[in-house]
Amino acid sequence: MDFKEIAQRAGKLAQPYCIRDGDRFRLKDYDPDDTLDLDPRDKPRAKQMLAAGVEALAALQERLYAQDRWAVLLVFQAMDAAGKDSAIKHVMSGVNPQGCQVHSFKAPSAEELDHDFLWRCATRLPERGRIGIFNRSYYEEVLIVRVHPELLDRQNLPPGVNRKNIWKERYEDIRGFERYLSRNGVLIRKFFLHVSRQEQRRRFLRRLNDPEKQWKFAAADLREAERWDEYMRAYEDMIAATATEHAPWYVVPADHKWFTRLVVSSAIVESLCALDLRFPKLSDEQRAEIAAARTELDA
Repeated sequence: MDFKEIAQRAGKLAQPYCIRDGDRFRLKDYDPDDTLDLDPRDKPRAKQMLAAGVEALAALQERLYAQDRWAVLLVFQAMDAAGKDSAIKHVMSGVNPQGCQVHSFKAPSAEELDHDFLWRCATRLPERGRIGIFNRSYYEEVLIVRVHPELLDRQNLPPGVNRKNIWKERYEDIRGFERYLSRNGVLIRKFFLHVSRQEQRRRFLRRLNDPEKQWKFAAADLREAERWDEYMRAYEDMIAATATEHAPWYVVPADHKWFTRLVVSSAIVESLCALDLRFPKLSDEQRAEIAAARTELDA
């Protein structure tokens, strides 16, 4: 498998959506309906491209696990119905379950609220050789908590905390946390699945009309959708403040799920190829043991 060629192909899909410096970032510059030069009607080609990406990812994950030097953290954030679950399911379908860990973060528990805002995610970080996936993450603390500042009252913050600057300070803390992780061998890639308000509405309606999908619907989803503009401002500020060279954001068009999966898969594959992952070289002693074992089995 020619990983150099694979990385080049993946980069063409992933790089247009990669944000490594948020100084000039504006969410309006990214179209949720974008599919680059791919025809939305050509589903067979899209499936073929995704299958190739999944195959490459599986091979890279095997080397990641064997080398045991790097850990990979993939963070997914999005509005409801943007397709986080399906993207994770399809992109990671070929990865050995032993080398992949998925954690979904809901509303914090009483125990979690008694710790700092990074604590519950820090306890779920992947170990070396494994891929960790955060379905939502510590970024909820500058998204839903920002849109609903009354949630800060539940966090038992001391009186000296300056709430006026709290979002700026949390961005700073997150940047420091991610810089620390990257310096210790954790590859971080973050994905915002950018769905349009119109497409979210269509997906909500499909959930309501499909008995097999009705379980996904919650009335709270509609209430959050009503605060769309507030969330978009929060996402824009968050990405602008926390996109860095070592922990970039990918603003992934999400109105077409097949394209979302292609971009996510390509971004992961390109990033893993850059690590130059290899199977460990055997020592002379190990090769001698293998030769002896082969002789014994042949006999």
